[in-house]
Amino acid sequence: MDTKIRVLLVDDHAVVRAGFRLLLASVDAIEVVAEAARCEEACKLYEDCRPDVVVMDLSMPGIGGLEGIRRIVARDPEAKILVFSIHDEKVYVDRAMAAGAKGYITKNSAPGILITAVREIADGKTYIEAGLIAARSPKVQENCHQTLLAALTPKEFDVFRLLAKGMTTHEAAGELCLGVKTVANYSTQIKTKLNVNTVAELARIAIELRVI
Repeated sequence: MDTKIRVLLVDDHAVVRAGFRLLLASVDAIEVVAEAARCEEACKLYEDCRPDVVVMDLSMPGIGGLEGIRRIVARDPEAKILVFSIHDEKVYVDRAMAAGAKGYITKNSAPGILITAVREIADGKTYIEAGLIAARSPKVQENCHQTLLAALTPKEFDVFRLLAKGMTTHEAAGELCLGVKTVANYSTQIKTKLNVNTVAELARIAIELRVI
């Protein structure tokens, strides 16, 4: 590319963002034009800055990374979003890509991977960290819970993840900016789909699948 790749960093830890900024700034062809600590802020900054690539964490307060991806892509189907997350589990990779992300790498990857991924995505390609491609292989045997979990809608998955972590319905509602009754309805739907009756059973499934 003849011009610099303009990047929006989205991570709720200021120290982490500072590290990413320094790493990306070491490359002349990349410029960090804005930072956000929450996805609500990132959605507004995206409209204001129109970055070439968004580098986004998934685990953040508020609507969270998955919903953040969905909202940005809903506004701009051509948005180029790279997930940079601590989560290397298949379910997160699948969910992020289904939401509209163009790439997925983990925070355990070598520093150069972030730079490579940003360049590839800015160039209109997709980029998934090598080890994660194998994890996404359809040859991998999926158990019953994995199959059932795949049936959850994006919002149901968000609620499932928070309830499994031990949040109450009220806490999950506040985290996702939803009504308490709405979250309660989602909880009922999730339990029905996963064929369980208690939050403890949701937590067991989440632990088994490394969602939490």
